[in-house]
Amino acid sequence: MTTARRTRIQIRNETAILENAQRVFATHGFRGATMEAIAALAGMSQPNLHNYFRTKAELYQAVLERTLDIWLEPIGGLDPDGEPGDELRLYVNRKLEMSRQFPEASRVFAQDMLEGASVLSPHLSGRVREKALAFAAIVNGWIAAGKFRPVNPLHLLFFLWGATQHYADFAPQVRAVLDIPKLGRLQFTEAEETFATILFGGLLMPKPNQAVLDDSVIK
Repeated sequence: MTTARRTRIQIRNETAILENAQRVFATHGFRGATMEAIAALAGMSQPNLHNYFRTKAELYQAVLERTLDIWLEPIGGLDPDGEPGDELRLYVNRKLEMSRQFPEASRVFAQDMLEGASVLSPHLSGRVREKALAFAAIVNGWIAAGKFRPVNPLHLLFFLWGATQHYADFAPQVRAVLDIPKLGRLQFTEAEETFATILFGGLLMPKPNQAVLDDSVIK
């Protein structure tokens, strides 16, 4: 069976629906969101919206799966042969940038987790676990090569996820503590620098020539 090609208007409308549905779900949750509100934000009639997504549950699942695609993509960019510090710095940068650009996506994702992963459960044991194991294999390779201190790679990944997504999921708390009206690029840059200092100062193994230099300084 072949699938009919979508027109540019259909693609544009579907994108508008997903983006505006994300906003409504992030603000009101699944139960509080209405197809009427989503259609109004997307600039179309509710019957037209139902031509793309028959039910609110179907639309909610599409929004979450789209978010999952965005959130998992950076793991695929890690280079096993690269330097751990450079690769993880890039990963943290991309995750923080996602929290800056797509905070509502992260909040909708978090809502589903708090509700027992009612929609995403099959993906967690499938795609998410697959990506997490790929990350673990890369970190274990760095550990075996003597470039990285022995840690459980999966717990490291949980730490990175929690730390970077905190700026999206708990943005009101971050703004209140920092006493700023809005999180901007400066705050995300400062967060990245802080993570780099904490993570890489404690996890990266010193290079052989650096170790010799350090010994000579101590003596």
